[in-house]
Amino acid sequence: MTTLISIGTLAKRSGVKASALRFYESKGLISSVRSSGQTRQFPREVLRRVAFIRVAKNVGLSLEEISAALASLPQQRTPTPEDWAQLSQSWRPMLQARIDALCALQTQLDSCIGCGCLSLQKCSLYNADDQARHLGSGPRFLMGDSAADLVLKE
Repeated sequence: MTTLISIGTLAKRSGVKASALRFYESKGLISSVRSSGQTRQFPREVLRRVAFIRVAKNVGLSLEEISAALASLPQQRTPTPEDWAQLSQSWRPMLQARIDALCALQTQLDSCIGCGCLSLQKCSLYNADDQARHLGSGPRFLMGDSAADLVLKE
């Protein structure tokens, strides 16, 4: 027989607010049953699912990515150590891409701050006459474009 715990107990033991738990349930990440008084009761194993969600969020996964990972498990079970190893391996390329993007951003921020102007629009070194506007909207150099991508238009 499965031991059931209240949403308050789940919130206290998991460190996740009850409102977030209700949200997770609405998104299908966790599930509960209703007591005779219509209160939510969660299988005790949901504690591990919530821990999985928290860890996945801490490494930068979106709820959609977490949902897809949990959906890949049979019968909505809690991830086993083997499941975690397989899932975390599949996330490595995405996490590496994020790390690379942050490293590039850090490098670009250092060079921008080094000149003191703090404005790519006014910077005569990196963006003379605001030529980056021809590449599109937004912070073009921070988005991966470089001065070599600039096309001078009159």
